[in-house]
Amino acid sequence: MTANQPIHSDQAPDAIGPYSQAVRVDDTVYLSGQIPLDPATMELVSGDIEAQTRRVFDNLAAVMHSAGGTFGNIVKLTIYLVDLEQFARVNAVMAEYFQAPFPSRATVAVAALPKGAPVEVEAIAHLPD
Repeated sequence: MTANQPIHSDQAPDAIGPYSQAVRVDDTVYLSGQIPLDPATMELVSGDIEAQTRRVFDNLAAVMHSAGGTFGNIVKLTIYLVDLEQFARVNAVMAEYFQAPFPSRATVAVAALPKGAPVEVEAIAHLPD
């Protein structure tokens, strides 16, 4: 078994707790949840749910790039939404970033997210050798 390899990108927000942006074990990368933080300021981006969701996916893309992959390597997403009324709008943004075959996905309604964010997304990716 391969030891855990932490993955870090300067183009994504630093972790706001004792965790890694992502961890690779063998050919699997586990990406920590990203909220719509601007990596330069570590503040939530302003704008509507679409702008905030784009920032989330841009952050995930930066971490995937550091891991040596792309969104095409993502096999599972979990989306956390404070307001499920935003589901269709978040779905539309996701369609801008992913192509078929799409990853499997769950969308979960939550009472709150870190820093008051309206959306958070975590992922699992497969990076074959």
